[in-house]
Amino acid sequence: MTGTAATVVARAVTAGGLGVMEPPADFAGTAIPAASALAHPRFSGSSQLADVASGVTVLGTGAKGEGLRAVQGALLDMGFALYGGADGRYGPDTARALRNFQVHAGLRSSGVLDAATLKALEALAPAPGSRGQSRALPSSFYAGQPVRVVIALREHRTFLFDPEGKLVDIFPNAVGTAATPTHPGLKVVRAKLDQVATEDAGARLWNDRHVFGARLLDLSWADGRRSGEELHGTSAPALLGGDVSHGCIRHANEDILVLHDALAVGDRIAVVETLQDPHLGVPVTVG
Repeated sequence: MTGTAATVVARAVTAGGLGVMEPPADFAGTAIPAASALAHPRFSGSSQLADVASGVTVLGTGAKGEGLRAVQGALLDMGFALYGGADGRYGPDTARALRNFQVHAGLRSSGVLDAATLKALEALAPAPGSRGQSRALPSSFYAGQPVRVVIALREHRTFLFDPEGKLVDIFPNAVGTAATPTHPGLKVVRAKLDQVATEDAGARLWNDRHVFGARLLDLSWADGRRSGEELHGTSAPALLGGDVSHGCIRHANEDILVLHDALAVGDRIAVVETLQDPHLGVPVTVG
């Protein structure tokens, strides 16, 4: 069975505070029409966001306010990189986070908060105080095989599943440049490096003990061929959310620690351009 990221989740699930449920029918790469009423408790009550929802204004360069802070908080809780945090000020980090979300939502990637983007956030953002995403999440199967991780390159997010296929968390990542891209496909964890080994690898390969951050997981292709790619931490967290690496998938050091501890040698990793990849098509089965 195959389908888009908007149709692969077959039933409602709650796992570790992350909701997974069947998405709305109009969320499959189609812009969601704007509406002036804001129902989501993260956003309702904000006059700034009410103006955005009604089409009176958009939030871009120079914008600031509590409504923008609420949007930033939602993006952070959904696993989008926002190095400056939820400070209520629109800057380059906010623009990048919005562009990555717009890729996910099938909207024009403008980096500006307009009515369609806010409506999509309303549909997908978790409840206040929760992390994750309410809908339109990937399956934990790739080409019929269970995977522990799905990496979405164009939206710069990493989805971690437990061995039963329940979503554990979503982390921001940084991936390869156009000249040195991260290659899509099915990969496996070939080796796990601890702090000392990770630092030794950085010193040996880049003359920088900290370049790979706190941990490194070496990846091979599923057929055993070396991929030349790794999951690892970073010494440059401000670059998360972009295309900046030599093909490896970077994560914040606190996040790579979680991934390192959760994954075992032999675990499968699916790397896709977007969650509409046709290989992500087997429904999540949760008891």
